[in-house]
Parts: sequence; C-alpha cells; structure tokens
Amino acid sequence: MTELELKYGCNPNQKPSRIFMRDGSDLPVTVLNGKPGYINFLDALNAWQLARELKEAAGLPAAASFKHVSPAGAAVGLPLSEVDRRVYFVEGDRPLSPIACAYIRARGADRLCSYGDWAALSDVCDADTAQYLKAEVSDGIIAPGYTAEALEILKTKKKGNYNVVQIDSAYMPDPIEYKDVFGVTFQQGRNEYRIDESLLTNIVTKSRRLPQAAKTDMVVALITLKYTQSNSVCYVKDGQAIGVGAGQQSRIHCTRLAGTKADSWYLRRHPKVLSLPFIPGIRRPDRDNAIDCYLSEEESKWLLADGSWQQTFTARPEPLTAEEKSAHLKELTGVTCGSDAFFPFGDNVERARRSGVAYIVQPGGSIRDDNVIETADRYGMTMCFTGMRLFHH
Repeated sequence: MTELELKYGCNPNQKPSRIFMRDGSDLPVTVLNGKPGYINFLDALNAWQLARELKEAAGLPAAASFKHVSPAGAAVGLPLSEVDRRVYFVEGDRPLSPIACAYIRARGADRLCSYGDWAALSDVCDADTAQYLKAEVSDGIIAPGYTAEALEILKTKKKGNYNVVQIDSAYMPDPIEYKDVFGVTFQQGRNEYRIDESLLTNIVTKSRRLPQAAKTDMVVALITLKYTQSNSVCYVKDGQAIGVGAGQQSRIHCTRLAGTKADSWYLRRHPKVLSLPFIPGIRRPDRDNAIDCYLSEEESKWLLADGSWQQTFTARPEPLTAEEKSAHLKELTGVTCGSDAFFPFGDNVERARRSGVAYIVQPGGSIRDDNVIETADRYGMTMCFTGMRLFHH
C-alpha cells in the first residue's frame, strides 16, 4: 500500500489527512485491525523507534507506552517481582514472556499517563502480552509481528475496533527527513546517533562507581529521552523508566515533574497502598485513579471523606501520612537520572537526589558545569557527560 487515508489530522477539522511515502514506495506498516488515526501513527512510529533501539542497545526485548508523541514509560524485559505483579495488576503467578514483562513494566512506569496509550514492542507480540493488553485501556499497538493467538485476542478488544499495526522490522528510512510548518519545509538529517555504553566513559565526578546495572539504566534513560518531546528528563530504575518529564520550557520543571512521577511509582509499593481494600470487580483505571488520589494530600481528603470511600473501598482506608511517605521514599535508592540537554544549575541535582538518584547522565556543556559537578560530589553521586544533546521536536 502506497498511502493510507485517515479520518482527520490532529483535530477533526483538519482534513484531508493521510500517510504516504514521498518516493511512491509502499508504506512500511500494515493495519491488521482497526482504523488508526493521525496521532495514533505519530505515537506508533516514534514508539517503535524507541523500542527497537532500546533492544539493540540492551540486548533484551523492549517496549514503550506512548501518549501524545512522548513516552509515558519504557522498559526492557526483565522478570517481574511479586510486588511488581501486585502493583501492575498482573493476575496469576505463572512466568510471563520477556516481551510481556517489557510492556507491563513500560506501562507501569506511570499507569495514570498510560491510560489510552499506544503500545510498541521490539519483538513479536505473543499471547501473554495480548492478554494483559486486553484488560487495559489502550488505543493501539505496533510490533514487527503477532502470533495467531495474540492477534485473535487483540481483535476482541474495543468491540473489535482495537488498532493493531504491523511494521516491517527491516525498514530503514531515508537519512534526510522533512517537516512542513506554516507552509515552510524544514529539512534535516535524521538523528541516527548511536546510544550505547561507549558514551559513558567521561565520568566527571569524584565518584567513579558505575555498576553494570547503572550503565544499563543510563542507556535506557538516554534512548527514552531521544524520543521524548524536549525539554525532557528521565528517571530509571532496574531497566525501567519510572518518571518522564516531557515538553517543559524549564529544565528544573522537567526534573521536578519526572521526580514526582518517580516518587509516585515507588509510593504505589507502600504496604498501605498494596493493601487498599478495593470493592470486588473494580476496573483497573478506577483503581489507578483511586491510588493517585490516595497518594495526593489534597485529593485524599476528598477520597476518604465520610461516605465517599464507599464507592471505591469495602472499608475506609487509613490515610498515608506525610511522615510515612517520607520514610518510604528514603528507601528508594540507586536511581539513574538522564537529561536530554545540560543541567544549567545544581538545583536539578538537588531535586534528583530527593528521588533516590545516585547516577546522572547528561551532555554537559553548561557555563555552570562546575557548580553541577560540585553538587553531585556533595552527595557522592556518579555523573557522566556524553557531549551529545538529544532534543526531539
């Protein structure tokens, strides 16, 4: 197929809309089910690049959960712990495939923002992944292939209208890319910069401790940032993005946003959260919303008000106090923080430290690099300068 007509563009008034190849060749994607739209394909193609590149760099199956052309989460396919299964609503206890684990962890980075996501898999979608996706609110999926069982499961989703896209894994785009803005055509070389552990040799802090797990997390952070709308900052733990701050005009706001998301990710593992007495049959999105409200000091007052909790819980939960949150968050350690451009001030390091960050990777190049390095040294952090900015617009 050389082109695909779409219902409309970013908004219903933006017509006509289509995707096609400038050179007249066939599209590298095939729609197996549903009718993906303009934004769906923007998410799908960006997410696929992230998942594919992450697998190449880490040597493990990888997945991404995208919303509005930025990842809500990304992860490699490491096994799920018992706590992971509870936090991510995984039913049963049998082992899951690596690609299923990758997607579950990617979506679990920020389950609130992953609501209605576009899923991307580096590997063939199997029944484990499809079965998990079936119970989630999602707009579509892109993968290099689908098992027959997985495809049948996905075709039952959204009353048979779930978007399923297959991409040619061998497809390589032209090295020059174009973009039209206000009738003006922009041209640039594609960002083919290869991200791997060879970028991590320039350690600028007194601490030079950089275990293999931290190197992997740095690579995950950088590749995630490469496909995140800038400015952007990403926190990673155990091969999983746990907080992404995207599209902020100020670097510190990216760091705060990503840090707040990382904190929420870890607070979901607090014993009080894990034991919340949800009413039987409550949907996953309702549980996610309730947990988010429960963790918010402002929203929890409403959620736990007299009578309000009965719509969600079988019994009124005990509040999670500020002191309990603080004590729990102190247990979050060994986190990696990546930035798509240099940290201009040490305040970014200060904020990252509050979310358990011990390792930082960023391009460097600020006139205040000395201050940033000094701040990292104050807390015994290890920081690498890559020398490569990763803006994405």
